[in-house]
Amino acid sequence: MADEAVQETQPTSIDPYKYLQIVANLDGSITRNENLFLRTPATPDDPSHQHIPVLSKDVFINQSNNLWARIFVPRDIGGDHNKLPLIVYYHGGGFILCSADMNVFHDLCSNMVVQLQAAVVSVGYRLAREHRLPAAYDDAMEALHWIKTNTQEVWLQKYVDFSNCFLMGTSAGGNIAYNAGLRAAADVDHLTPLKIKGLILHHPFFGGVKRTESELRLVNDPVLPTCVTDLMWDFSLPLGVDDDHDHEYCNPTVEGGSKC
Repeated sequence: MADEAVQETQPTSIDPYKYLQIVANLDGSITRNENLFLRTPATPDDPSHQHIPVLSKDVFINQSNNLWARIFVPRDIGGDHNKLPLIVYYHGGGFILCSADMNVFHDLCSNMVVQLQAAVVSVGYRLAREHRLPAAYDDAMEALHWIKTNTQEVWLQKYVDFSNCFLMGTSAGGNIAYNAGLRAAADVDHLTPLKIKGLILHHPFFGGVKRTESELRLVNDPVLPTCVTDLMWDFSLPLGVDDDHDHEYCNPTVEGGSKC
């Protein structure tokens, strides 16, 4: 316990705002460095993409709240094919950064299409601080309902087995996939014919008031220091609970269970 107390009070010289290259504005918005991460355009089916094994395209789910998705399917699926399992993917970024069109997430989804022989819908959900939780959870569910009701999107209708769907997310996206999974379980009748077979949580982003061993050890970690994750939670949790890192969105173990 003495060692933990020493580590917990260990000072840090890291400025999380400079680290993330953001400015918090008085109106509740964030000014982000839009050049911080490289982006990749979609690769639709046209002659310039003949050499690319995975096709992708961007579609609007709801233009009123700028909710969109990037759909990925294999180029060589064949004419007489079995329909593919669907992975609905939510990107990382601590709820406050990143987008579905960034290189790391585009490449991950493309690789999953090839290696798993699956279709992927990568959701471009709203970001905090402008849109605090549960906005990202709401967007996650809206995307699922859009997938199951959309009859105009040819790639979904032609290639996807709606009865074989998985929710996946990286970091904050893993948190979103988890919470979307809770909502989907409570709304299963309204999602038919979409059937969620499982969750794939890729180092999901959770936290709590009590520091974990890794948070104490990595307080000054050059990749993701603790002060940065604290700021992400402060900006993404609902107003009024900014400093309550035992909120159910952050800590799913509170009160002995999970709520959404």
